[in-house]
Amino acid sequence: MKLKSLVKHLPAEGELAKKPRPYLNHSVELKKVFTPEERAGMLDSVGLNVFFFPSEMITGCDLLSDSGVTTMTSEQWAALHLGDEAYGSNRGYFMLRDRICDTFGDVFFSEPGVGEPNAFIFHQGRAAEDALFTQLGKLGSRLIIPSNGHFDTTGANIEANKMQAVNLFSAELHDTESDVNFKGNMNLQKLKELLEKSSDKIPLTYLTITNNTAGGQPVSMANIREVAQITHRYDIPLFFDACRFAENAWFIKQFESGYKDKNIKSIVHEMFSYVDGFTISYKKDGLVNMGGGLFLRADGMFVKKYPDMPGVILGHQIIKEGHPTYGGLSGRDIMALVVGLSVVTREEYLTFRINQVREFGEEMHGQGIPVLRPVGGHAVYVDVNQFFGDTSMKPEDFGGVALCAVLLAAYGHRACELGYFSFGYYDERKRQEVLPDVNFVRFAVPRLRYEKQDLQSVVAAMRALHEYRHDIPGVEVTYGRNLPLRHFKARFEFKK
Repeated sequence: MKLKSLVKHLPAEGELAKKPRPYLNHSVELKKVFTPEERAGMLDSVGLNVFFFPSEMITGCDLLSDSGVTTMTSEQWAALHLGDEAYGSNRGYFMLRDRICDTFGDVFFSEPGVGEPNAFIFHQGRAAEDALFTQLGKLGSRLIIPSNGHFDTTGANIEANKMQAVNLFSAELHDTESDVNFKGNMNLQKLKELLEKSSDKIPLTYLTITNNTAGGQPVSMANIREVAQITHRYDIPLFFDACRFAENAWFIKQFESGYKDKNIKSIVHEMFSYVDGFTISYKKDGLVNMGGGLFLRADGMFVKKYPDMPGVILGHQIIKEGHPTYGGLSGRDIMALVVGLSVVTREEYLTFRINQVREFGEEMHGQGIPVLRPVGGHAVYVDVNQFFGDTSMKPEDFGGVALCAVLLAAYGHRACELGYFSFGYYDERKRQEVLPDVNFVRFAVPRLRYEKQDLQSVVAAMRALHEYRHDIPGVEVTYGRNLPLRHFKARFEFKK
């Protein structure tokens, strides 16, 4: 029998229960050894703030963020050597233009030197947001930027420019056990109500894909389309916070009717056909350690409504970042991004990456740990209120902060509180905490970095802490309670 004939009679590779990873390890780094007592001592010295904890002391998984912590591919490392560090019009700039046009559409990166610029490179996403919101804030007073969920630094950029960041979460978000696949959607009813009342105060509407604040949940194509129709009816432009655009496209392909047979790149093109611009941190779905951008649709409503804005943003970029053709990035960073964008829309990569995160979340759920389900694309979100639901932990005890500190000290894993402390604030006049709608601890999984055994060790640690949850005390804030972006700066100590 010919080998080809034999192979045809065997179960197909895709039908096997276990499949190999779609990548190989190129290099490894051995960790240093630290004891729980050493980690606890260090945490005490930095006021229990996990952001200040030295990364070399993390003997487990560092799940603080998925931003800029991607393990780059061999092709990206090779591309670094091709970086052109010319001050103006470096080689990589033109290659990046071609890649961005191929990924998002030609309308987002006009021919250099022809007409008004509409593509602006920045060193990271929040710098791009700063450029956009600094200029929008000059358009009037008491302006409002609605979103399906502003992330912390996005909201802070908006508020710093005297505008109000409004989150319109989907009604399904707070049901941690429902099987709704697109809990990241904009709440259309609340959006309509806001527009009917305050449309003259809204310079643009923002959609975050996937919705990081709302548990990393995806946004459906139908919701993107409807939000665009609603906002455009009021002559209001629509923008994406597009950090995890490819992961969002994967969810649309998997779970939305009519997209199963479409490829990721075509889904991305349709998503971006509905928006007038976008900001992006390439430290997520650019698969690089640094990079961001602001892109305006050449024929879009934003450019038509604010014709002076491209030139003003260009001036801001030059003052803050440097020449427009490098925008705060080295030539080698740009080359790594060119390659990264070619990888991120590959379906085999996305399928493995997102399923790794979802399996991680399902294993947590299987151990009785309350996680938001279905699990999103880049992180597992533990519901802090449910985790401590049968304990004496009160909202102002900031149980998420306490949980992160104990997890890091005892087991060497670093996670991030994204809840009552990170998204809340202290009202000086009323002398009380103002609590947000969500209270999570986020376990953000870096791309191409960890394997199943690593994440299973986190599950085991969380199971142990869940069993001993009654012994975890709350924390009190010793510094920074009333500061903006306070979770980056604050200090805590455990209550006695």
